[in-house]
Amino acid sequence: MIKDFLAEYTQYRTMGEKAMAQVSDEGLNQVLGPENNSIAIIVRHISGNLLSRFTDFLTTDGEKEWRDRDSEFSDTTYARKQLDDMWARGWAAVESQLSALTDEDLQKTVSIRGNPLTVHEALCRSLAHTASHIGQIVLLAKVLSGGNWKSLSIPKGSSQQANRHLTK
Repeated sequence: MIKDFLAEYTQYRTMGEKAMAQVSDEGLNQVLGPENNSIAIIVRHISGNLLSRFTDFLTTDGEKEWRDRDSEFSDTTYARKQLDDMWARGWAAVESQLSALTDEDLQKTVSIRGNPLTVHEALCRSLAHTASHIGQIVLLAKVLSGGNWKSLSIPKGSSQQANRHLTK
């Protein structure tokens, strides 16, 4: 159901935002080694991908001619405000398109790079892609938080306590 996809996207958006909030402005642009990406670069890529995939979602190919994917990975430094704006634009495209879809639309066909997919398949693909990059952001944020990381889920060693709380 569309509402389930929207809920999952929202969960990953929130996770990314909570992770990035724990990193200094400088840390957002830090690259931890050759061939690696900073949080800022990952944000730019997620935003570019979401904008491309969800602009005119049902009517045009998901890989837009105006998208320059390679530039999303260029070594550029961004201010937090710039990243926040990119992030918001990408997520706004997702939320706008998903809120306009119905469950019946899940069987319609869209294309990505000329490959036909059902809307359901395209959303699963996009969600998996986005989630994998959010995982990268979380890992980088944890490393870059300077030892001040606040868990986004159940902290290490707290599973039994969390399970007891859930059963009450």
